[in-house]
Amino acid sequence: MPVLYPLGDVFHYHAHIYYDDSSRELALQMRTLIAERFPVDMGRLFEQPVGPHSLAQYEVGFLPELFGTLVPWLMLNRQGLSVMVHPNTDRERDDHSAGVLWLGQPCELYLDALAISLQARGEAEPRPVRINTAPVLMP
Repeated sequence: MPVLYPLGDVFHYHAHIYYDDSSRELALQMRTLIAERFPVDMGRLFEQPVGPHSLAQYEVGFLPELFGTLVPWLMLNRQGLSVMVHPNTDRERDDHSAGVLWLGQPCELYLDALAISLQARGEAEPRPVRINTAPVLMP
């Protein structure tokens, strides 16, 4: 029997928007569009690979109640950019592999950089989402 995890294990979600030199301006435009439309925790730009990510990217943290509007909006409006959406649970490595949703071309991830269990590493839960955008437009 497969292991089933309850939805209550999800603290929040991340969307990672990937870019390279040729798509950087488009990624920045997407960043502005997201911030204008959604109450999210807009992460900083990482102009080079960091952590498990093999490409430049930025992270968009969001609460579970936003999943049903933000993710479909990204599906329709990603403009060819690769986007990874994943839950944030105690199982960081699984969140970035077994629990991942790719929009567009998947990117290589370095999963060894991630904890199998945050609690086993001494952390109670993932870094919290802190809303830092002030949406003025409808999605």
